[in-house]
Amino acid sequence: MNRNHKLISITALSLLAALALVACAGRAAKPAATSASTTTGETSTLYLDVHDLGPGNVTAAAVAEAHRKDLAVEGERGVDFQKYWVDEAQGKVYCLAKAPSAEAVTETHREAHGLVPDRVYAVTGGTEEPARGDHGLFLDVHHLGPGKVTAEAVAEAHEKDLAVEGDYGVRFLQYWVDEASGTVVCLSQAPDAAAVNATHGAAHGLLADEVMEVTQGE
Repeated sequence: MNRNHKLISITALSLLAALALVACAGRAAKPAATSASTTTGETSTLYLDVHDLGPGNVTAAAVAEAHRKDLAVEGERGVDFQKYWVDEAQGKVYCLAKAPSAEAVTETHREAHGLVPDRVYAVTGGTEEPARGDHGLFLDVHHLGPGKVTAEAVAEAHEKDLAVEGDYGVRFLQYWVDEASGTVVCLSQAPDAAAVNATHGAAHGLLADEVMEVTQGE
């Protein structure tokens, strides 16, 4: 190979290497595609749905199996089921989920096992506290009516609950409020249901319409 041919070959190789580097740089600079979970997280709302199945018609084991079915298909509609609570005595199930809409929650349940909720609340919640000790878990529900409650008012009432809860052996863990329907749901640890309402009564006088002992699942 003469000198001119060698120069041409070296130049060609250098050009190919430069093009390869540009191509790699172009791929690295391209923004990554947004994942479905990220998109869902940006647009999702917190929902609390309620299944009224009736006394004697539900067990914690059966709900755990239904929940596993929910988890198997939840991603198809951008739903993220987080926790659930079962009251076997009254046959009630409460499910907490993030989702793009209430319809997405309902349709996920429908596809998973056919047990659609009787009500779906779009809620805001307070700061969650961890459970401690060996007291049972209770959900208490206040039905105050549309236009009768705000998230700010519930936050203030919750602070009053926290100020006196120790007098009754209660530990409030979380609450959720649906301003549209005027529904407030509180989660607590307590020695019994009476202690929960006694705390509410001493704190602000707003007694719950129902207090149920529940089993929690995730």
